[in-house]
Amino acid sequence: MPETLIPAQRRKKIQDYLRVHKAARLVNLSGLFNASEATIRRDLEKLEETGFLERTHGGAVLSQRLSREPEYQKRLENNLSEKHQIGELAASLIENGDVIFVNGGTTTTEIIRHIRPNADITVITNNVFAAQEIEQIGFELILLGGTYLPISLSVGGYFAIENLMRVYADKTFIGVDGISLKYGCTFPTSAEAEVVRTMMKRTRGPVYAVADHSKWGTVSNYEVAEIEKIHALITNKNFDKEARASLLARSVKVIATE
Repeated sequence: MPETLIPAQRRKKIQDYLRVHKAARLVNLSGLFNASEATIRRDLEKLEETGFLERTHGGAVLSQRLSREPEYQKRLENNLSEKHQIGELAASLIENGDVIFVNGGTTTTEIIRHIRPNADITVITNNVFAAQEIEQIGFELILLGGTYLPISLSVGGYFAIENLMRVYADKTFIGVDGISLKYGCTFPTSAEAEVVRTMMKRTRGPVYAVADHSKWGTVSNYEVAEIEKIHALITNKNFDKEARASLLARSVKVIATE
């Protein structure tokens, strides 16, 4: 029979497990540490109080802090295939006649790359990188003015907000630095966060968050939206199943690549 652990030992082992696996199911932890699900649930509650993890539907996910925004070039190198697929899937949701907001970021750049040629749509964005790098643009692309943010290759600040306040969008696609049940969608910089908040306020239809599986459980400095404010998360097929259930319990759809 597996060794019965005292609470402190068991919680230490739960922490070690989550550091490696990033997410865990309640039933698996129960079997792994020879404890009832009720006991493991109490352990997770205590660990959540310390900020180490965040409980989800049927389990927990490791809380990861992102206090500084990574350089754009470094972000380009992460999960390239997943971002390409997410961008293609998100672009398929855009319909003729749509006016859409798209914020800065590597995943949102892939959305703009995958918009079908000669689409009858208008894209309004603060994504300077996309405007510079996409060779063929067969739709109306409006680049917001504002203060240049070199780390994210985007613009923000007063002028960007003022421009956004003069228009409404049918849909918004936001690339997030972190997404969490407890803390919602977060960003490391206030300038980018304010742009996204304004985009969401000026959207008449659905707001889609786009993020690969690695962003789940990450929490950064500035919240832009509670999780319930997101219509759907567009992500890759490796997104945790328990996390999907947790989001669906909050009425947030999960649209994943195949």
